Amino acid sequence: MGVELRGRMDWRQWGMGLDGGGVLSKQQVASFEEESVEGYEKQEIAYKLIGHVLDCVRIDNKLLDQVRLIAKKQLQSLSAFLKIRKRDWNEQGQLLKARISAKLSVYQAAARMKVQSLASLDVDGKTSKRLLLETLALLMDAAEACLLSVWRKLRVCEELFSSLLDGIAQIAVTRGGQPMRVLLIRLKPLVLAACAQADTWGGSQVMFEIVMKTSCQIIESGWTKDRAPVDTFISGLASSIRERNDYDEQVDKKQGVPAVQLNVIRLLADLTVSVNKSEVVDMVLPLFIESLEEGDASTPGLLRLRLLDAVSRIASLGFEKSYRETVVLMTRSYLRKLSSVGSAESKILAAEATTERVETLPAGFLLIASRLKDMKMRSDYRHRLLSLCSDVGLAAESKSGRSGADFLGPLLLAVAEICSDFDPTVEVEPSLLKLFRNLWFYVALFGLAPPIQKTQQPTKSVSTTLNSVGSMGTIALQAVGGPYMWNAQWSSAVHQIAQGTPPLVVSSVKWLEDELELNALHNPGSRRGNGNEKSASTQRSALSAALGGRVDIAAMNTISGVKATYLLAVAFLEIIRFSSNGGILNGVDSLSASRSSFSCVFEYLKTPNLIPAVFQCLTAIVHRAFEAAVFWLEDRITETGNEANVRESTLFSHACFLIKSMSQREEHIRDISVSLLTQLRDKFPQVLWNSSCLDSLLFSVHNDSTSAVINDPALIVSIRSLYQRIVREWISISLSYAPCTSQGLLQEKLCKANTWQRTQQTTDVASLLTEIRIGNGKNDWTGIRTANIPAVMAAAAAASGANLKSTEAFNLEVLSTGIVSATVKCNHTGEIAGMRRLYNSIGGFQSGGTPTGFSGGLQRLISGAFSQQPPAEDDAFNEMLLNKFVHLLQQFVCIAEKGGEVDKSQFRDTCSQATAFLLSNLASGSKSNVEGFAQLLRLLCWCPAYISTPDSMETGVFIWTWLVSAAPQLGSLVLAELVDAWLWTIDTKQGVFAHEVKYSGPAAKLRPQLAPGEPESQPVIDPVEQIMAHRIWVGFFIDRFEVVRHNSVEQLLLLGRLLQGTTKSPWNFSCHPAATGTFFTIMLLGLKFCSCHSQGNLQNFKIGLQLLEDRIYRACLGWFAFEPEWFDANNVNFAQSEAQSVSVFVHYISNDGQSDARGRGHENGTYLAETNDQYHPVWGQMENYAAGREKRRQLLLMLCQNEADRLEVWAQPTNSKENTSWPKISTEKWIEYARTAFSVDPRIALCLVSRFPTNTNLKAEVTQLVQSHILDLRCIPEALPYFVTPKAVDEDSVLLQQLPHWAACSITQALEFLTPAYKGHPRVMAYVLRVLESYPPERVTFFMPQLVQSLRYDDGRLVEGYLLRAAHRSDVFAHILIWNLQGETITSESKEVSSGKNISFQALLPVVRQHIIDGFTPKALDLFQREFAFFEKVTSISGVLYPLPKEERRAGIRRELEKIELEGEDLYLPTAPNKLVRGIRVDSGIPLQSAAKVPIMVTFNVVDRCGDWKGCKTLKLAFSRYDCEKITGDDCRQDVLALQVIALLRDIFEAVGVNLYLFPYDVLPTGPERGIVEVVPNTRSRSQMGETTDGGLYEIFQQDYGPVGSPSFEAARKNFIISSAGYAVASLLLQPKDRHNGNLLFDNVGRLVHIDFGFILETSPGGNMRFESAHFKLSHEMTQLLDPSGVMKSETWLQFVSLCVKGYLAARRYMDGIINTVMMMLDSGLPCFSRGDPIGNLRKRFHPEMSEREAANFMIRVCTDAYNKWTTAGYDLIQYIQQGIEK
Repeated sequence: MGVELRGRMDWRQWGMGLDGGGVLSKQQVASFEEESVEGYEKQEIAYKLIGHVLDCVRIDNKLLDQVRLIAKKQLQSLSAFLKIRKRDWNEQGQLLKARISAKLSVYQAAARMKVQSLASLDVDGKTSKRLLLETLALLMDAAEACLLSVWRKLRVCEELFSSLLDGIAQIAVTRGGQPMRVLLIRLKPLVLAACAQADTWGGSQVMFEIVMKTSCQIIESGWTKDRAPVDTFISGLASSIRERNDYDEQVDKKQGVPAVQLNVIRLLADLTVSVNKSEVVDMVLPLFIESLEEGDASTPGLLRLRLLDAVSRIASLGFEKSYRETVVLMTRSYLRKLSSVGSAESKILAAEATTERVETLPAGFLLIASRLKDMKMRSDYRHRLLSLCSDVGLAAESKSGRSGADFLGPLLLAVAEICSDFDPTVEVEPSLLKLFRNLWFYVALFGLAPPIQKTQQPTKSVSTTLNSVGSMGTIALQAVGGPYMWNAQWSSAVHQIAQGTPPLVVSSVKWLEDELELNALHNPGSRRGNGNEKSASTQRSALSAALGGRVDIAAMNTISGVKATYLLAVAFLEIIRFSSNGGILNGVDSLSASRSSFSCVFEYLKTPNLIPAVFQCLTAIVHRAFEAAVFWLEDRITETGNEANVRESTLFSHACFLIKSMSQREEHIRDISVSLLTQLRDKFPQVLWNSSCLDSLLFSVHNDSTSAVINDPALIVSIRSLYQRIVREWISISLSYAPCTSQGLLQEKLCKANTWQRTQQTTDVASLLTEIRIGNGKNDWTGIRTANIPAVMAAAAAASGANLKSTEAFNLEVLSTGIVSATVKCNHTGEIAGMRRLYNSIGGFQSGGTPTGFSGGLQRLISGAFSQQPPAEDDAFNEMLLNKFVHLLQQFVCIAEKGGEVDKSQFRDTCSQATAFLLSNLASGSKSNVEGFAQLLRLLCWCPAYISTPDSMETGVFIWTWLVSAAPQLGSLVLAELVDAWLWTIDTKQGVFAHEVKYSGPAAKLRPQLAPGEPESQPVIDPVEQIMAHRIWVGFFIDRFEVVRHNSVEQLLLLGRLLQGTTKSPWNFSCHPAATGTFFTIMLLGLKFCSCHSQGNLQNFKIGLQLLEDRIYRACLGWFAFEPEWFDANNVNFAQSEAQSVSVFVHYISNDGQSDARGRGHENGTYLAETNDQYHPVWGQMENYAAGREKRRQLLLMLCQNEADRLEVWAQPTNSKENTSWPKISTEKWIEYARTAFSVDPRIALCLVSRFPTNTNLKAEVTQLVQSHILDLRCIPEALPYFVTPKAVDEDSVLLQQLPHWAACSITQALEFLTPAYKGHPRVMAYVLRVLESYPPERVTFFMPQLVQSLRYDDGRLVEGYLLRAAHRSDVFAHILIWNLQGETITSESKEVSSGKNISFQALLPVVRQHIIDGFTPKALDLFQREFAFFEKVTSISGVLYPLPKEERRAGIRRELEKIELEGEDLYLPTAPNKLVRGIRVDSGIPLQSAAKVPIMVTFNVVDRCGDWKGCKTLKLAFSRYDCEKITGDDCRQDVLALQVIALLRDIFEAVGVNLYLFPYDVLPTGPERGIVEVVPNTRSRSQMGETTDGGLYEIFQQDYGPVGSPSFEAARKNFIISSAGYAVASLLLQPKDRHNGNLLFDNVGRLVHIDFGFILETSPGGNMRFESAHFKLSHEMTQLLDPSGVMKSETWLQFVSLCVKGYLAARRYMDGIINTVMMMLDSGLPCFSRGDPIGNLRKRFHPEMSEREAANFMIRVCTDAYNKWTTAGYDLIQYIQQGIEK
């Protein structure tokens, strides 16, 4: 044993000196210094490499011996090296430290190499044993040297020490036996030395920790291999605690307990805990307890504190005997401390006595509570701790003038921990319940509960000593209102205790006995009752304050003091229960209704026969607890992730419990439940769409109430009635906010009810949902409910699954529609489940497998959860079906991209099946092919956007709603994909984002005649279809916003991304009028989103939200930068929806303005102040943001209100009620509007004038703004009238210098500048000609009569120059111009008295004609000669026929036609240049009646110019004909003018979409009193119809089209209505007279056409006697068709009037263009201008001074006035008598 005992020394000697072995010689120091640091590093690397080789390769024994020898020599020098003192080294400072560190690293590597070299030793060999013992001794010596070294604090020395002990432990653990016994002998002094070192030298305790870790390893290993030396080792360490006499001589007693004793205690405790063996506990614990009770540790001191900590750690292991002994000891110690308070000896106790009570014992109690795992033992410990608290409370309360909080408070942490897993909903033993009651009684009495008032006083720093508080009454009031007086940890502990405390209903009947018990708790020295009245009054005051003043103090007079304290304790408990974690009780991890703290607070209300005051207090406690829950929920509204999920689960748990509580037997509980549920629903609307809440609502009435009140039928009826009322209210509200999601959830619940296959269940649900309806008409919902937004209801129609057109009116019953849709979903889900089962039943990848059955029922089919199917087969099936669905959906996308039409039903079925497939895999929890299912989900979200039709979007909304309703966890994924798809439509300029001109509707279609700009080819895809798709889509987004706005910040931020992309600059929205409602609905979503800053969950984004709001306001104002347009989709509901959409937006911003005045300015005041006098990213430079914002808001509100009124008129044109809601606007306000609009966008100010054309102040202000900012407006042609005026021309204004740079205006605007009022000003004329030349000549041809008339004023011959240039560009333009020049020529026989101006005009005409001809190219000249010669021959036939008798004239026409030859294939009809003539039908010539000349009618065979006619002339000739009437002898120019106006009206109606019919047949004057008139095809005059029948139109229509009510008759009636309405508008404006039945034609489908416009404007037959006083003809027979009722109330009459009003409103929009067209003909000499003020009266008939509603009412009066007017019938009679025209 000499080897193993070498170097051993007594541990007491280790503290005597730091240098240990004394001073070494200088020669030894020099030998170490000779080695370089680099050499040390190389040695370290070498040793590490050798060690690595030893681990990996088995090497020769001789080499091993050399390795061991090297390591041994190296380690033998360690002791000598570490004994060298610092001053003995020649190097000092960092150089010395580096040398020491490098050398110690070498030792560390050598030690590891030494241990590694022993791995291959034979276990039983004698040499091996000797070598092992030698190594142990070597390593132990080295460890001792490290422990004594002056370098022990170096990290590398600590690492070396750790490596040495690791090697020692490795040898001992792996070898055992003798090495283990030897080691334990050597280990004890090392351990004691380490214990002596720690704390004594004030250094790091790293080495102590290393020793402790190694000891634990060795003991744990030796315990099973050789226990005897382990026991000896532990006993030896334990006995050292009591060896006081051994160190008294070396240690001054004044220094207290030596560190070695304290650290040995700690080491033994750690060893005991680490080993965790009862035998070890039995060895150590008795010694500790003995020392505590009888030894040195029985008196307060550091030793006692360390022992108490140790015994508590040992007790926490859970060995019953040690646990009980320790807890009894600790409990007795704590109570002993309390009993000594106030005694004389307590004043001279050491500080450790207070530490023991305040820190050590409470920490020990807490440690035991946190580490006990056995539930039985935890239950026992819970009982013991609560008993201790009761005893402490009793003892502390009896100490007069002292605070019990100082004694009870420290125990709260342990109580909280032991109660952390206690379920308060289980049945509790009465004894334990009383202990809980006592605890809370003292918590309330001592003021330990945290304040529960909403408004707390500022926190004060207070002491926790015994004398820090006053009377109990002061404590109670302080506890209620705050600030908190105690340790913050105590407050947290009280919160945690509340979660595990059962309701304090100890006795539900015997109140007196309870009160006696409480009296005993309150005053142990007396059993007489309530204590003094002053104390009782104070407690009642505190109780009233805790209840928030809900119960007056006066009402509590019947409540005793202790009862008030008890109620105060209840109030504290229940309110804190909700404020700590929202009111979720301890128990299972999953949150459900049973975890709601309402289950506890309602228990108090179940107590029968309560006195009124107590009942009021308990009811108030319920409401205060509810308020605490609401506050907790609202305070966490900004949380995300898991915290947000916990918050929402808490909310839903409370809601579910309140729903289920509506079935309680007690009526007052039911009433409170309904009240609280209603409040919860109003504050947190997300509960409306929670699946579990809806389950509770729909199914609780059947599951819960029946069992609870099974023997009380009346009560069952009452509860069912209550449920039905609440359910209907709940569903109605949810539908009013989110009808899509609500229907989706209801469909899921109906599936669920059907799946359960319970007849009663389904019947109950059906009874709850009956009579609930939704629709897009006028709803009963008040305020700005989402369901009042038409887009949302369009989406709701889609989500319902019913076959509804979202553009049509609907009113569906939720239940019946839901059942149908639920059945469809179940069927699709069943199809997937069936296919899956079939696939698996036939083997899949595993042939011969056992087919699975349908035993699981319908629910398993729906969920797809077949647990018995082989996973491989299921994966194969999933992959197969997944690929199929992906392929099908991609095919639909390809069809749409190629412009094809996607089959609606096929697309819907595919999407529905794919959705069912996706959900079935989600329900089964399959994790395979995640990427594939992600692709499928992406396609389901994107396909409707790609296809972008209303039908596809309806399908999209249906499946999206299905996805988010059936799998709410997919909500964020679905929304993210939809947002990406939405942003894609912005990038690709689709739908509401198609901002290109060709998608702008009427403005694009009327270019350049009535609107400025180059003509655009019309888009292939109807933009309105895509806009309607966007409309449905945004409705779904708003629905989702309402669902997630309160509970999903993630989805809110996704919507924020959508809105940011939507409103980014530049604002690329379509200006199509059909997009109005959709646009403002998007903006409404944006403003709703911005309002989230006030609800809290987006508080961190206030500035971003404000900027977004500014962008929304800018986009909204930008909408009004375009002229107000009309659009009609021939759908009553669409127009109403557009009007309602804008009205809802107006309502919202009106309320937003009111809320701004109340608080928004204060909230954003800081940011607003910072942005004053700065550049704003949206508004540019600004002076005062707040003032500017309000001005812009008011401007937007006014414009939107005007737009809403306009659209309301369009939607309800026959509603004659005037709008009286408009406030009177002052002149100053109009000027402010103008300036604000101009500052945002000058175009808004210009359009503002267009909306209010009669407001002179507004126009004057805008005129001034335009003229002062003229350089900025060059691209806005609408600004021309504000500086190009006759006055500006007279003054030769410098502003006219801007015209060369101005954007081109419309042709009709340019025509106005050609009138005499502008005097041919050079700059104006130059601009006009530039405008005309910018458009294709074919577009200008329509206005050829006006251009010819402008030659009258063309003194500078500028117009002539333009005409010559245009004629050179286009042969057709040249020909039409020549014909019009010839038509203006006056023959020498004419009786017209020409003025000087007219003479010069007449002289100019042939000159211009000749200049045109001279400018022809040879090819153009040839075409001209052939074209004119051909039609001259046809026209000359009339002169040949004149001498012939009438009966020979038809034959004469045939003879003359046969003589005419067609020269070339490029001849065309003059009235229709796009029709090429292919021949004349010689037998078609018909002479027409005329008193003076012989007009003829000839039919030509023609083909379309742009058609492929070269290769198929024969075929084309067979079916292509065009009829023209050749008229000579009449002046056609007035007809041309009238038909120009009619043609403009037709274009306007078509562009606007109004279903009105006009046929402006072509008329072309070809010479003096000569012209060509197109024959209206397939028509006969009303007089011709009268020649064949005696009946009126009503009878004729029945003869031609069938009986009344038949499809053909009603179609003809409809055609008559739309044509009559069209000509009614045209007649109102043109005032055509001579409207006898010969001038009224009817075509073969019932349409009316007016012809012969010889009397228009101010002229009329009979010497302008204006006998026909009606604005248009509406004879009795016409009213029979239009108004079957005869009283102007039939549907057809209202339809006719509605069309008239819309046509008139559409015409008013382009009033200036129509008037300019007519005004250019003013000096033409036409009869219609021969009297009166035709232009002024024409303008008056437009009534520009009227609002839209006033104009609509005017048109209604016009229709009413024309209805069967007697002058109309009288004129028909006169014509019949005079001309024989049938009436």
